[in-house]
Amino acid sequence: MAKNILIVDDSQLIRKKLRAMLQEFSTWHVCGEAVNGRDAISQAQRLAPDLVVLDLSMPIMNGLEAARELKRLNPAIQLLMFTTFKTDHFEKEATAAGCSAVLSKTDPPKLLLGAIHRLLHS
Repeated sequence: MAKNILIVDDSQLIRKKLRAMLQEFSTWHVCGEAVNGRDAISQAQRLAPDLVVLDLSMPIMNGLEAARELKRLNPAIQLLMFTTFKTDHFEKEATAAGCSAVLSKTDPPKLLLGAIHRLLHS
């Protein structure tokens, strides 16, 4: 059975690239996309994804705020923060907010794919 992934990023280009990359795996299904944290919470409640890939810097509600609320609503949901602002301090903050992994958008795609596989199939 395919695992459902929700992509959350205010950049349409990033969402499009992530969707194309993730759809190459038959065991993963991109069930939706959201443009900010508030939209992510609404979509997650409707779509019940197994994993949410969250950007940090977004209008209306950022990724940290969304992560906290998503974990409050569904403690079992897997969250992966995918950001250009990765630092040791931020990684600790994202983990405290409920993210199981934090990756930089400049990391090689194989690191992102490996983290997604680990989170969905552990």
